[in-house]
Amino acid sequence: MNKILINYLFSNYIKTFFKVTLFFYCFGIILNLFEEIEFFKNLEVSFFTPIILTCLFIPSMMIQLLPFIIFITSMKFIIDIKDNKDLLTIKVFGVSNFRIFLLISLISFFIGWIVLFLVNPITSSMSKYYEKTKASYSKDIDHLVSFNKNGLWIKERLEKGQRIISSEEIEKSVLKNVTIYNFDTNYNLIEKIYSKFANIQNNKWILNDVVILKPKDGLFNKIDKKKLEINSIYTYEKITNLYKNFDTLSFINIITNYQKLLDQGYNNIFLKQSFHKMLSMPFFLLTMTSLASILVLGTLRKSKNTRFIIIGLIACIIIYYLKDLSIALGKTNRIPLTLATWMPIIIIGIFSSIGILQINEK
Repeated sequence: MNKILINYLFSNYIKTFFKVTLFFYCFGIILNLFEEIEFFKNLEVSFFTPIILTCLFIPSMMIQLLPFIIFITSMKFIIDIKDNKDLLTIKVFGVSNFRIFLLISLISFFIGWIVLFLVNPITSSMSKYYEKTKASYSKDIDHLVSFNKNGLWIKERLEKGQRIISSEEIEKSVLKNVTIYNFDTNYNLIEKIYSKFANIQNNKWILNDVVILKPKDGLFNKIDKKKLEINSIYTYEKITNLYKNFDTLSFINIITNYQKLLDQGYNNIFLKQSFHKMLSMPFFLLTMTSLASILVLGTLRKSKNTRFIIIGLIACIIIYYLKDLSIALGKTNRIPLTLATWMPIIIIGIFSSIGILQINEK
């Protein structure tokens, strides 16, 4: 393939990519802006605050949608060069469907790496600022959760006081060696509760092997119980969700500070999931380009473009739910989480490899 054709295909593919990205970005701003306005409607903030926060939030969302952006970009690019007869002209010069596919797939593959190493650190910083700003306006700021080397610490506001909870270890939905301090509105200690382990699967916590100490006249009255139920706004899922927003972590940060992030309380399972999710992105973009090429490069007829678009939208929906299903299987230990992250890419890759051989013959 000569340099003129390579430059033509490269420049037009990149232009199409930026157009599709800009469309998604603008559409995302419109949708998210309403959510931000709803959040700040009862707060005294500048008119520009929701707009600025929306602009900070959308780039990280765009990275999540990048495989589908690449898919639509590839379809639109191939349809455009078909409609203006450029694809036919390129074939006259002896360029096969496979070589066209190979070029745009490599472009998509390198876009993935560029996003990981250059764009992702910027968007993660933007997401971090977004989270901190939203947290400063949150009405639940008195409810705090922290992981450190000493275990889990929770500060919870009650109707008539405060509660501080500490646990040496959290395993699945069970807290081990739990200590609970209940205070009144003046921060006077009402009672101290010890428990060997507590099930926090639901908002009604079940404490086992409980010792309750209540202060009276400078001494503590001791009460032993096998079980005790307390109500909390927190569940295991809510606590772990506080540490699931990996949009604030860049790919480089995970690679270089993995152990440090574990020490800060990030869940090892979700760190691995995030790492493999990011690592697989360039390969995911490549396979999505392959799939788009299979759907569109098979014929030169314009009349089938509408059908291609419909099939493409259906394919995006199927792949989206396939990803969710795969991750769900990984989180429930049906399959290894690493395999769950890569499985959709493997399936699409196998399907695409068969299709690419067929379109190369046309």
